[in-house]
Amino acid sequence: MIAQILLLSLLQSPGPRPEAPGPNTLTAAEKAAGWHLLFDGRTLAGWRGLGYDTVPTAHWVVVNGAIKKADGRPLVGGDLMTVDSFADFELSFEWKTTPGANSGVKYNVSEAMSIAQGGAGTQGGPTHSALGFEYQILDDDRHEDAKLPSHRAAALYDLIAPNDRKHLRPVGEWNRSRIVVRGNHGEHWLNGEIVVEFALGTARMDSVVAASKYKTIPGFEQKRRGHIVLQDHGDEVYFRGLKVRPL
Repeated sequence: MIAQILLLSLLQSPGPRPEAPGPNTLTAAEKAAGWHLLFDGRTLAGWRGLGYDTVPTAHWVVVNGAIKKADGRPLVGGDLMTVDSFADFELSFEWKTTPGANSGVKYNVSEAMSIAQGGAGTQGGPTHSALGFEYQILDDDRHEDAKLPSHRAAALYDLIAPNDRKHLRPVGEWNRSRIVVRGNHGEHWLNGEIVVEFALGTARMDSVVAASKYKTIPGFEQKRRGHIVLQDHGDEVYFRGLKVRPL
């Protein structure tokens, strides 16, 4: 009888639970689904500055398992770009801001077009700033950009504002985001909700591009195989859990 009680106690004991995977790791299921890490949590391997052969380390460093954009911006910009490029893909990442910060995750980025145009919406030579679609990252409560709906966090910057399903976590807390691009269809997700959808080659997209700062950039709205870029907007922001899978 005592032996049976001891056996029952052992079976009911929860024992040590497996640790949850860290933000810069892949589960077995993610690996099977084709996900790849873009950031290993320790180094900036697989990244370089747009227009540079190496990482501009004065402005991008790894701190406590996150990519930190240090406060301040070089005169010619310093966007951080994946070495690899992607066409149809799903990107997952986490981010947090400091008070009043502004940044973004850009995609569909042509390095050659960015350098030729001098950066997003500007002219006059290389600035090392990416030209492409932008998932806006912002402190909506403190930054002036939030006065425009299409400039708020999770927007397709200067093109499409996030919808009313958006739930932004407070400054200093991690937000979870996804970008999905399949064919001409695109999606922005924030903390489990889809907040932006768009379709290239439609009257709606042509209209919003024509009303944006990108209207003078030939071919801006065209689908291409492009790089993924973390924007250097001069403010302190953090990224982790960057992973991508081709679709």
